[in-house]
Parts: sequence; C-alpha cells; structure tokens
Amino acid sequence: MYLCIDVGGTKVLVASFNDEGEIVKSEKFPTPVMYPDFIAKLKEVALNVLAGVNPKKCAIAMPGTIDRESNTVLYFGNLPWENVHVADDLSDTIKCPIIIENDAKLAGLAEADSVKDLYKRVLYITISTGIGLGLTVDGKIDHTISDAGGKAIMLEHSGKIESWEEFASGKAIVAQTGKMASEITDESDWYLVARNIALYLINLIVLLTPECIVIGGGVGTHLDKFHQKLYEELELYRSEMITKMPEIIKAKHPEEAVIYGGYLLCKQA
Repeated sequence: MYLCIDVGGTKVLVASFNDEGEIVKSEKFPTPVMYPDFIAKLKEVALNVLAGVNPKKCAIAMPGTIDRESNTVLYFGNLPWENVHVADDLSDTIKCPIIIENDAKLAGLAEADSVKDLYKRVLYITISTGIGLGLTVDGKIDHTISDAGGKAIMLEHSGKIESWEEFASGKAIVAQTGKMASEITDESDWYLVARNIALYLINLIVLLTPECIVIGGGVGTHLDKFHQKLYEELELYRSEMITKMPEIIKAKHPEEAVIYGGYLLCKQA
C-alpha cells in the first residue's frame, strides 16, 4: 500500500493506493491555517485511511518551494508556513519513507503518464488562482524547472514589471474581465486570456522544448474556448527557429492528477 497526500490552500486529500494504482480509501478535511493544527489533523486522518496497514512509501504534494534534500517546505503559497519539516513532523505516525514534492510537478507527472505513448517531453501548466509548472521527461519529473511557477517569472506588461501570475492567472482574469473563466462568453475576453498566457508560454516552448503542453487548473478546463486563439497568439511571437509548435491539450484528470502523481512517484522512488 502507498499513502498519498495532496495539501491545498483550502483542503487536504489523503488517499491510500494498492499496487495497481487503485484508491483503497480516501478522506478530505479543510486545511487548518496553523501548521501545528495541520500536522495534528493529518496524523489523525492518515491513521484512519491506513486502517492499521503500514505503507511502503508516502508522497506529500505541497503548493510551494521545496528543499528535497531535507524534505523541507521552504515557502507555502497560500498559507503562512515557512521552513516546515513536514516529513520529520509526521515520522512518528507515518512509518515509511516520505517524499515531499511540488503539487504542480506531481500533477504534471500524472498527466504525462496518460500520454506517455505519444510524447516524451511534457510540460504541464496549471492555471487557477495562481500558475504552477511541471516538466516531465521520459516519465520522470525534471527538477530543473522551479517550484515557484508563474509567481517568479517576471515580464514587462502594461508598462510595468509584473509576474506572469499577476496578469495571466485565474485571479487576474477576474480582475481584468470581471468574470471567472466559467462565466466568460465574450470572444475578446478569451483573446485577452490567450494573449496573456502566450506572452511567456512562447519562452517556455523555446527554453524547455516540450513536445506536448497540458493545461490544467480551473482555467484549463475551458481550453476548448480559447485553444485556437492561444495558437494564434503564439504565432505572433514565434521565431523562425521554432520549426514545430508543440501540441496543446487539456488536462485529462484535473481533479485527481496530483494524488495520482503521488502514487506514480511512490512507485518510481
């Protein structure tokens, strides 16, 4: 059995998997604001999900910057947690090797696995409140790409320096259009969404040379509404040195990708 934990800013999902990758038992709970409360609740829920069985490995997905050598979360995107030793703090309850990984990277691993027969280099981009990134090469997470995602990518936009996340995330879409992605019907708004995504996506295409780009998150679920527009915007910035544009597809498992990515990482480790 494997234990996988997806820690989000508002909720935590804990799931046990069998060797075939099937969920045996799962449980959710609201993410406590205070870190000690989070650890206490997670221990309680993990014991309930494991039901007396010691797992072979445990993967924990965190939306932040991770020091993988020390299994420390240096910065947590939506909560005031810094330099927290999650694996050490759980070791008296979860008695197996614990791997801490960035949530977008785990989602990318799962999405890349679903297209592994077609592509070797898959770039995953989750666009929701923020923007997260994960590159998978030959079925393995490539850690040369930062955990910080769109928050750390700085660009000139509208006459000032902004992070990509500030003008291309789901939160930015609401600020610019007054609507959530699910509410947009105006074609000009979708062109704005596509343009802001394309502004840095073209650079990722050049730097990372993905064969396929998977777009997930809340905005990604509406890719069919701006898919062609995104290609059109990318063409405006395309150099003749880019001989082939990657395929851009919608995430196949937007809700479950992170937790299944945790299972895949456990199997690989």
